[in-house]
Amino acid sequence: MSASSRASAPPRVLTVAGSDSGGGAGIQADLKTMLALGVHGMSVLTAVTAQNSLGVQGAWELPVEAVRAQYRSVVDDIGVDAVKTGMLSSAELVETVAELIGGTAVPSVVDPVGVSKHGDSLLAASALDSVRTKLLPVATVATPNLDEVAQLTGVEVESEDGMRRAAAAVLAYGPTWVLIKGGHLSGDAVDFLTDGSEEHWLRAPRFDNRHTHGTGCTLASAIASGLAKGQSVPEAVTAAKEYVTGAIAAGFALGGGIGPVDHGWLLGTGGA
Repeated sequence: MSASSRASAPPRVLTVAGSDSGGGAGIQADLKTMLALGVHGMSVLTAVTAQNSLGVQGAWELPVEAVRAQYRSVVDDIGVDAVKTGMLSSAELVETVAELIGGTAVPSVVDPVGVSKHGDSLLAASALDSVRTKLLPVATVATPNLDEVAQLTGVEVESEDGMRRAAAAVLAYGPTWVLIKGGHLSGDAVDFLTDGSEEHWLRAPRFDNRHTHGTGCTLASAIASGLAKGQSVPEAVTAAKEYVTGAIAAGFALGGGIGPVDHGWLLGTGGA
């Protein structure tokens, strides 16, 4: 095949996150999302978990040198159009990844993963301050859920009225935009996106489906995919919300606990 007839490469998105051996969240969810949305997914593994539909049975962090080497290997050769972060379990890892992202002039989506869907802690308490002071300041978009907002800021949100206050508290740490995910509230699934002046409320019906493992990872990866395609933050977040809403609606049972969202629903290749 000649160079002129070769297909051009799709936008490149790098996920810096932990592995979910059950395939519903983490690196696995990120790469499935990126494939479904037409970008080239690349990965920097930060931790290995023993994880299934029932919870996290074990987690092993990779050495900082291994994380840095993976990142440099990919970015220095292949390049990248957007970066997404997930599970960064220690202060040292958080600070290393923040430094790497800060030196890469592309949009970044920070999902400040604190606990798993099953309530298992995925972030050391000592790392919280590093997330606040190092990682959030380099984020184009931060995507905390309400539990993570409480962890990071102390702000407890019990209704939609509290979401503006939560967003202001997170923005104070320096991200350009924040998406407060209101999935833990009752009623419609409502998220609030703001940069401190512009505001967007994103609403979707709440489905009677408990199989929602990987929702946060999937949403952050979908946003990063949109940003890599050149979309604005509001455009990328709106498209990501639509993709995740469809994935939740099509979520399926797997194992004896909480099954995953269906990353392939858009392509007709999912499990439902």
